[in-house]
Amino acid sequence: MRWKVLISAPYMQPVIDDFRSIFSENNIEIIVPKVEERLSEEDLLPIIGEIDGVICGDDRFTKKVLQKAKKLKVIAKWGTGIDSIDQKAAKELNIAVCNTPNAFTDPVADSVLGYILSFARQITRSTKEMQAGHWRKIPGVALQECTLGIIGLGSIGKAVAKRAIAFGMTVFGNDIKEDVGAAGVVLCSQEDIFKRADFVSLHCDLNPTSVHLINKQTLSFMKPSAYLINTARGPIIDEEAMIKALLVKQIAGAALDVFEVEPLSKNSPLRKMDNCLLASHNANSSPSAWQKVHQNTINNLLTQLRKSS
Repeated sequence: MRWKVLISAPYMQPVIDDFRSIFSENNIEIIVPKVEERLSEEDLLPIIGEIDGVICGDDRFTKKVLQKAKKLKVIAKWGTGIDSIDQKAAKELNIAVCNTPNAFTDPVADSVLGYILSFARQITRSTKEMQAGHWRKIPGVALQECTLGIIGLGSIGKAVAKRAIAFGMTVFGNDIKEDVGAAGVVLCSQEDIFKRADFVSLHCDLNPTSVHLINKQTLSFMKPSAYLINTARGPIIDEEAMIKALLVKQIAGAALDVFEVEPLSKNSPLRKMDNCLLASHNANSSPSAWQKVHQNTINNLLTQLRKSS
């Protein structure tokens, strides 16, 4: 049996040569298209018909794409989130969907603490002032003086809470599952978190209940001195509403690793705001974590292909 596999995961493509022998030994022909961040429905439709398996990133595997994928047996997601895959359609068409749960808990949690420290201690602003030739004492706050609100107490949310508590922060949390808690975290409503927290960090899945969870109304609850952090999924935030809130200083700032549309437009107002910290969907950066996900994703792919033969 010989299979044709599409490799579209942006993190695996640069190191694909490290794994060519594995694919060759398993009679797999790999297709490696050019990918900037993800493949759209329009990108996938012309090529998916002859594909037996996929190692993907956040490519748009819509129902239309899956219906055209007559030979497709498995979608092996590189990483955790599978919200870009129509899982109902995949199940109906008997296409296996695999991922690596909790793959990036530590690097993402570290990134969140980095954002919090940068804002609290005014690290980025102080650096820019010095580089501009100024000598100014910019007020900062100690983390033990601050409150953190966490929306979503899964593995990453809990890891963020653990780090924040170690710095002396008061931590509030909320999760769609009412019985989910974390050591040292005070459970409360989302509205209470928005009203009380100095930092609000998002760690929920992207699902119908979380799309535009952060919107004009929820932003209006936040303190003018508060910061918003998103390392989860871009569409959790109504980006237009957030931009307006930032422009009028309704909130103090935002740290964003993800966006509603990726890559972020070069013309986005966010790129010019000095109260924003931005990254290119890269909070998961960790050589050891990446290597584990590379191997686990390949294993998932091979397991499902063998089952189908």
